Amino acid sequence: MNVLTSLGRIVTSLGNISFGTVKRNPNNMCALLHDVSVPTKKATFAMGCFWGPDSLFGAMRGVVRTRVGYTGGSKKNPTYKSIGDHTEAIDIDFDPEQTSFEELLSVFWANHDPSSSYSQQYTSLILYHNAEQKELAEKMLKEEERKKGKVFVTKVLPFKEFYDGEDYHQKYRLQQHSWLMEAVGLKPGPQLKTSHLAARLNGHVVGFGGVAQFESEVERLGLDEKTAEYVRKLVTKFEGRGMTC
Repeated sequence: MNVLTSLGRIVTSLGNISFGTVKRNPNNMCALLHDVSVPTKKATFAMGCFWGPDSLFGAMRGVVRTRVGYTGGSKKNPTYKSIGDHTEAIDIDFDPEQTSFEELLSVFWANHDPSSSYSQQYTSLILYHNAEQKELAEKMLKEEERKKGKVFVTKVLPFKEFYDGEDYHQKYRLQQHSWLMEAVGLKPGPQLKTSHLAARLNGHVVGFGGVAQFESEVERLGLDEKTAEYVRKLVTKFEGRGMTC
């Protein structure tokens, strides 16, 4: 499903950030930046699907890690084939020193059509984690409706519980590159939901962030030249093509 796309200034480089535990690539002993230890805040969105947003936000400045799953409903332990009244969503850990909830919301509004009515599985939601997020989300919802001259289906709801999606949904675009997964020591499983490197690569392999951002952070991510060149070709090929699900 094609959706509107606009990253603008928000997909600039990660900037200065404190690093946590790192792993090493056995082929070249480069430090691979899987773990970043900084205080984070949460943001949770549903915007038509979850593969595309996982790549979109994974490449955004200040986003530390992402995971996709199901939320907003009452069914216990939903799955992709038995989702019940839940919605596909993305859960984001972000560094408030590098980005803000308002910036994340701007990306949310710019990259899907909140006026389109889809099934509950693919609807538009903002799940707030505190009163400040609720107030800002409701304010921006009214502003966006006024600017677009449309009534949005987006609902602003309290975050209650998030059920992780199946392993094959996590960093889906990255998982299509088995050589790259092996090169950075990743495999389907829990680490795909916690690795900063996985979040970044999942965006870069479909062009998010762009070439300039990738070059600015390639050393920090710990990629050797062979791996960096593999990703570089993908970023160059897909930069600017926008988000698809």
